[in-house]
Amino acid sequence: MPSVHLADRGVVRVSGEDAKTFLDNLITCDLDRVSPHTARFGALLTPQGKILFDFLVFQAPEEIGGAYYLDVLKVYAPDLAKRLGFYKLRAKVAVEDLSDSLGIVAGWDAPQPDDEAGLVVEDPRLPALGWRAMVAAEDAAEFAKDPAEAFHAHRIRLGVPEGGRDFLFGDAFPHEALMDQLNGVDFDKGCYVGQEVVSRMQHRGTARTRIVPGVYEGGFAADLGVEVTAGEKLLGKTGTSAEGRGLLMIRLDRADDALKTGETIRAGGIPVRLEKPSWIRFAFPGEQEGAS
Repeated sequence: MPSVHLADRGVVRVSGEDAKTFLDNLITCDLDRVSPHTARFGALLTPQGKILFDFLVFQAPEEIGGAYYLDVLKVYAPDLAKRLGFYKLRAKVAVEDLSDSLGIVAGWDAPQPDDEAGLVVEDPRLPALGWRAMVAAEDAAEFAKDPAEAFHAHRIRLGVPEGGRDFLFGDAFPHEALMDQLNGVDFDKGCYVGQEVVSRMQHRGTARTRIVPGVYEGGFAADLGVEVTAGEKLLGKTGTSAEGRGLLMIRLDRADDALKTGETIRAGGIPVRLEKPSWIRFAFPGEQEGAS
């Protein structure tokens, strides 16, 4: 029953009577689908549709204010708070970085802890990831039964990427980071920053580059950020890896061509076999065309 303290995660709180409308007009997920028992995966994008920050959105119960809490990489929490502040204008909201007073913990293959621990939810990206909780910083150590690396090995086994690790902020579209596959974009909600570009990619099916999982030959994984190739052709670059598995940001069409011609795909020179998780819905390299 693993559980970890994700000490690299921070928290930004958005509170006030306009908090819901304010956030809903900015981020990719629908705040109508967020409650004290249901979090949502989302992102704040550039106007050009690229990911500036990705996060999990929690909501506190109404009896303690009903504010929204964004679980984000801690190093980016001050920048996220500042960026949201730019959009405040006359909205009745307060934006605060609470990373020093709140901590993020996660667990899997075990029941969720009691609500008295803090805000506790199923991970909104994928049920197999387990549960996620926001707790008082001084209580976070109680959940650190395993090192944080155990959680990252778990998500890599499942094929789930993480911003700032498997792709650079400001450089990737939501489809490339699999946000459309992991409940990170609600396509039936109203407008938000970058929405036009993301909707166009969805409707036209123009995401040629995506993060995909791979299994390394011999169990020796490539380093982070090295080239993925097939013969002389560059497919992309590696993301994080653990236990002989890794995530790769690659051109799907080039990988598909390589597989059809029998070329070996290599990452940092190490042969790697692409492996499709059951939750991925787009046409994977080596499959027949036409899947959505």
